Formats: sequence, structure tokens, C-alpha cells
Amino acid sequence: MAAEAAAEAGAAVTVVDQMPSVARKLLIAGRGGLNLTHSEPIDRFLDRYGAARDALAPIIRAFPPEALRAWCHALGQPTFVGSSGRVFPHAMKASPLLRAWLARLAAQGIALRTRHRWVGLTADGALRFASPAGEAVERADATVLALGGASWPRLGSDGGWTALLPDVAIAPLRPANMGFCVAWSDHLRTRFAGMPLKRIALTFAGTTQRGEAMLTAHGIEGGAVYALSAPLREAIAAEGNATLLLDLRPDLDHATLARRVNARPAAVTLSNHLRRAAGLPPVAIALVQEALHDGASRDDLAALVKALPLRLTAPFPIARAISSAGGIAWSELDDTLMLRRHPGIYACGEMLDWEAPTGGYLLQACFATGRAAGRAAAS
Repeated sequence: MAAEAAAEAGAAVTVVDQMPSVARKLLIAGRGGLNLTHSEPIDRFLDRYGAARDALAPIIRAFPPEALRAWCHALGQPTFVGSSGRVFPHAMKASPLLRAWLARLAAQGIALRTRHRWVGLTADGALRFASPAGEAVERADATVLALGGASWPRLGSDGGWTALLPDVAIAPLRPANMGFCVAWSDHLRTRFAGMPLKRIALTFAGTTQRGEAMLTAHGIEGGAVYALSAPLREAIAAEGNATLLLDLRPDLDHATLARRVNARPAAVTLSNHLRRAAGLPPVAIALVQEALHDGASRDDLAALVKALPLRLTAPFPIARAISSAGGIAWSELDDTLMLRRHPGIYACGEMLDWEAPTGGYLLQACFATGRAAGRAAAS
């Protein structure tokens, strides 16, 4: 995005990528439909960026969701708004968009150099690159660093760049939009790992998120979990653990559910009772039984079904996270995204200190900051 913006402004541009092929993370993002952006009103959209809202607002307003959709359409990839308000290309994958995009970049005269990794700056500010042919030093009139965060490192962004800017304040890279560890019993782990929890609600610190989740051998992950992942991560960092409340039947109020489940016939097993009276699937029944085994009260089964406590002990590692938090402090950047300590060098995307939930907010901010940095570098 930075290269395209700089080329449009008349600059001669080379894209240098350490991987054998480009845009690997974009292609992975497209496996689930390529959620490009979101259709909600712009003020609510910007609120999704939390503490970084004020810094990102002018950049995203300059290239808002409508502009991103128009950009896709110009590449022959029209978009649509899903029932959740999320925006996707009609193709529901990244590869057609990427092919059209690379063709347009080539037509703009943008050079592409793969298998070259940026390894730092020389004493006088030149760029050092490592490649199969050895190390080389090059100079540019302006440079845009778009080195990513540290999630999915096998796709290229491994966070190693943080050591290459020792004089720049960088908030530690941490997992974002990730799952969390739960100490399941052996029975639950072996029988139900990989099973989805559909039409549930999760509550933490007064915020409730409806959606879906999935049990894993080591904990829980999924869209509803990701939406609460930032406050959960911070609570665990401060307290050592966090308790997430799981509502297995959010469509029923407590009173209605209590009439159905709190009086169990003596001849009916708990499992069959929860299946018949509460309509719970096997994985949900197993969670209730696990909570009871751990000491939860049997006096009000409905309350347990409506607020089943899950003790989270740690976030999943950053390598498994969808995105990352942390990055270059905004105080280190001027209004054009140029590093104050390194004139002529700009940064964008997940290198910067921001995070957002899934739903199109991640790609939108990456595209918008890339475009802003590219235009500024060309000027």
C-alpha cells in the first residue's frame, strides 16, 4: 500500500521482502473470507482502536472504509457487506485481489525484490540487507518500514526488527486477538478439544460478547474470546489469572431456564437432563460437569449454565495470535509517520503501537497507515 501510494506520487519505488513470495499474511487472512473492513459509522469504527484512537483517526479518515472498498473495486474485486456489518470481497479470498494488485504495481513500475531481509542501518543511515548472495548496503531518498508485528512469524513478521532500532521507544510486542489457557481435565481435553461452542455469550469486566468459541487442548479461542482478549490479557498480567463467565444459553433468561433445569427427576441422569431440559450439546454438558466437579454449587444449575466460570491462566503465545499489540511509540513519530530520530524513515502497519479486534479493523488500519506513510515518503 505504501509502495502504491508513493508510486502514484511519482516516486521510483522498490519493495523489499524477506520471504520468497509477498503478502503471505494477507493470503492467510483470506482463508476465512478476507474481512477487509467494517461498515459501521466512522466514529464507532474509530472507537475500536482504544488508546490509539486519536493517533489513528486522521489517518483512517483520510482513507476510510469507503475508500478501501473503492480501491478493491478498481482492482476488479467488488465487495459486499455481510450480515454482521463486516466487508468482504465477493470472491471471499485474497488470491484474486493479490494477483490484480501485483499486476497493477508492476504496471506502475514498482520493482519487487524477494529473499532480502532488512538487518539494520549503518552509522550514516544507509540500509543494510541480508540475502542469499550476502549482505549489501543501499541508500534511498526515503524508506518505509512495514515489518509487521510478531504473530504468525512463519509468514515473515517475526518481530526481530525491534532490536534493530535501539534508540527508538518500542512498547513490547504482545499477543492480541488470541485464545487463553485453561487447565482442563484430561477427560475434557481428550474428548472435546476442537469442539465448537455456538450461540454463546462471554462476559468479563462488565462487557458481554455474543458469538462462538472453540475448546482446544490447552484452553479456549474464537471470535467471542478475541473480542475480550485485550482486557483479559491485561487482567492476567496484573493478577496472574482472570475469570471469564460463559453463558451457554444466552437466548434464555435465568428464570425461564431455572424452571426447566433446577428440578431434575431422580431417574434422569444429569447429562440427559441438561440435554433435554436446557438443550445443551455434549460439549456444553461436559463444561457444566467439569465445573460441578471443581466445586460449583448444584443448587442452581440455571445460574451455572448462565454464568459458568472459566479460569484463564495465560494468553496463548504470540505466534498463535491473529495480531499483536505494542510497537513503536506514537511519541517517536511525527504526524507523517516519520521516525523523529531517523529523518526520511517512516513506519506503518502493525509496527506501530495499536491494536484492534477482528472485524476488518486490523486490515483497515494497516492499509490506511501504509498509504499515509507512502505518500509522506514520496513528498
